[in-house]
Amino acid sequence: MFTTSSMSCGQRLPEIVQWDALSLSRAIHAREVSCREVMSSYLAHIEACNPRVNALVSLQDGERLMAEADERDRELARGVSRGWLHGIPQAIKDLSATAGIRTTLGSPLFADQVPTRDGIMVERIKRAGAIVIGKTNTPEFGLGSQTYNPLFGATRNAFDPAKCAGGSSGGAAAALAMRLLPVADGSDMMGSLRNPAAYHNVFGLRPSFGRVPHGPQPEVFGHQLATEGPMGRTVADVAQLLATQAGPDPRMPLSIVEDPAAFAGDLEGEARGLRIGWLGDWQGYLPMEPGVLPLCERALGTFRELGVEVEAVVPDFDPARLWQAWVTLRQWAVAGNLGEAFLDPAKRDRLKPEAQWEVEGGLALSALDVHRANLTRSAWYACLLELFEDYDYLALPTAQVFPFDVDTPWPRTIAGREMDTYHRWMEVVIPGSLSGCPVISLPAGFSDTGLPMGIQVIGRHQADLAVLRLARAYEAANEALLSRRPII
Repeated sequence: MFTTSSMSCGQRLPEIVQWDALSLSRAIHAREVSCREVMSSYLAHIEACNPRVNALVSLQDGERLMAEADERDRELARGVSRGWLHGIPQAIKDLSATAGIRTTLGSPLFADQVPTRDGIMVERIKRAGAIVIGKTNTPEFGLGSQTYNPLFGATRNAFDPAKCAGGSSGGAAAALAMRLLPVADGSDMMGSLRNPAAYHNVFGLRPSFGRVPHGPQPEVFGHQLATEGPMGRTVADVAQLLATQAGPDPRMPLSIVEDPAAFAGDLEGEARGLRIGWLGDWQGYLPMEPGVLPLCERALGTFRELGVEVEAVVPDFDPARLWQAWVTLRQWAVAGNLGEAFLDPAKRDRLKPEAQWEVEGGLALSALDVHRANLTRSAWYACLLELFEDYDYLALPTAQVFPFDVDTPWPRTIAGREMDTYHRWMEVVIPGSLSGCPVISLPAGFSDTGLPMGIQVIGRHQADLAVLRLARAYEAANEALLSRRPII
């Protein structure tokens, strides 16, 4: 497809693809590199190395992309910049609508769907100057934290291609780690920005609910589990992309009315004196693969070195009650989206079993079931408010297992305990998801076998900037860990 100079994955990486997004932006605007050079380098690298991980899908015609890059160069020559992403290649998660580019949701039912308009987040990314080169792979309908689907196959882990990439933003995370993209967007219902970031030694932020308007969509008031957000190799890149994605939109009436420009500002701040409550495995409730907890607890040492007080805490809340509320609200949401397809026998068989299970459960719910689940969610938020009286942040592992075999749909057991659903192995992310608060996954380190893991940090409601500043302090103290990259 691409008309670029040939290279093989394993040759020395072009310098351009090694830069973080902000460094690349500065080089483009200083005219140190042209948009044509950037696009040519990325397309050649993608052609050589994407087959190793299968992170990018629905790639666009190379000649057309080069023509777009040339137009961006002409604009710069006239003194015109569209924004910080001017001329930078970007691939959009395959759950977000992209005008003129297939948006398949990883499903055979939408294999040929080509939207006529962009989603709100995509509009903003394009307005900032990005050139959309394709999509990042996702599980079917984004269901499950393992990125595979019948259209494009599985996305592999950049650090070990025999392992999974996590999900549902697995394509985005693998592309970042492999230097196929400088920065990436994603979405998060059940850890979908956090789990794959943890599995690739990068940062993934689930913003406060409403921070990034997620739409436009037919229903804009009821379902409040999923949000779009940023992922990057540096905290500054994550914050800059959030500044682009965030901000109110009248089409989404629950979006936060606050100027997002602050996210593009100074992230330096004093961490000394802050307090973190460490939830760990919730006093044994959450099964953990051996090695996960010790690794995350060692990562907490970085905060202690920064002068942050870290203390173990057990929330005064029944986690089993939280899980049941999650299952109810998720089934309600999925049934609302896929119920029509499920009720059509010709389409039902084309839904993966996990999707069918979700819809079946959702169709069996009563309005009172949903109300009770929302009462539980509200009680959990009240519990968090009490915890935040004593702690500035809460922390827990990003995942309960290290990256597992890419051919395994989902872990059936963890530490000898059976998982009763396809997503129970990711229960650790739902305290953050149900809170509506900002949650970031920070790289925590690597297992003895070289597999990455992350640690989640939950901040107060709408305190996204404070979370990013804490993440920046952690990043500055972890240069050796964050410089570790896949062998490409």
